This record gives sequence, structure tokens and C-alpha cells, in this order.
Amino acid sequence: MPIAWQYGAPAIALHWLLAVLISFMAGLGWYMMTVEHEPGGDWYMNLHKSVGLVVFVLVLLRIVWRAFHAPEPLPPNTPRWQVQSAKATQWLLYACMVVLPVTGILGASYSRPGLAFFGMQVPMWAATSRATSKLFFTIHSFTVWVLVALVVLHVLGGLKHLLVDRDEVFRRMWPN
Repeated sequence: MPIAWQYGAPAIALHWLLAVLISFMAGLGWYMMTVEHEPGGDWYMNLHKSVGLVVFVLVLLRIVWRAFHAPEPLPPNTPRWQVQSAKATQWLLYACMVVLPVTGILGASYSRPGLAFFGMQVPMWAATSRATSKLFFTIHSFTVWVLVALVVLHVLGGLKHLLVDRDEVFRRMWPN
């Protein structure tokens, strides 16, 4: 039975789909860095770029959905510091979910191989620049670590609500 202040089905689906895809992308990204100069390593790079473009579109859809479907507030007995921490963490998660694909797209756009979507080359719009590409990929690499830290904080907060507080907060993002 749905709880009164549960997120809508599109928000729940996007949340969990992005959770899986972003986790996959982080693992793939770290793996591809170990094989990028090996034979076949470019296949992993291209897969990462392609799935990254899909993630970017899904993140944009999630932001649009959220703009028109604000979640209900946390229960009134939730300490103020937890409410503020949850809001800050969520907004920082959104920021990272935008910055990661944007810096990846920009880094790839300035690189020699460019950007491809599942084998289809995306038109080049920027002149190749190793320094510019490296700058965007450095920001991309740093942001993934920030995202990982925020995801850990987010998961710990969800588990606290589920296992310690035993309130309905966790359930509002869990599919029925």
C-alpha cells in the first residue's frame, strides 16, 4: 500500500535506474582507466561515453520531473540539522549528476577521438585541445569522488531511517 507522501512512480524509477547506471559508470570508469591503452580498451571508453550520454538525458528528465513534483517534507519530528543535511546532500548529488556528464562530454569533445554514441560519431564542434580535454577530465575525475562520498552519505541516511528510526522515510523512495 503506498504511503501518502511517497514519491511518484517516475521519480522512483529514475532514482533507482540512475543509482544502478551511475554505480556501473563509476566502476566502468575506473576499470577503463586501467585498460585504456590496452588492445580493445577503446571499446570500454566508447561504452562509458555512450552510457554517460544516456545518464545525462535521464538526469535531465529527473530534474524536470523534480521541478514540477516537489517531494513532501520529512516528518515533523526530524531534527532540523538532518533536514538541512538531507537537502544539501540531495542538491549536491544533483549538481554532481550534471557536472559529471557535462565535463565528460566536454572532455571527449576536445579529445582526438571525440564523442560517439554507441558507434555513431557525434559531430565535432570543438577543435582538439589536449590541455582543455585534460582539464575537463580532471574535473570529471574529481567530481566522481565527490559523488561517491555523497552517495555513501545518502545511503547511510536511508539506512538510518530504515533500521534505526524505523520511520517511513526510506519507504517513500522504495517501489511498492
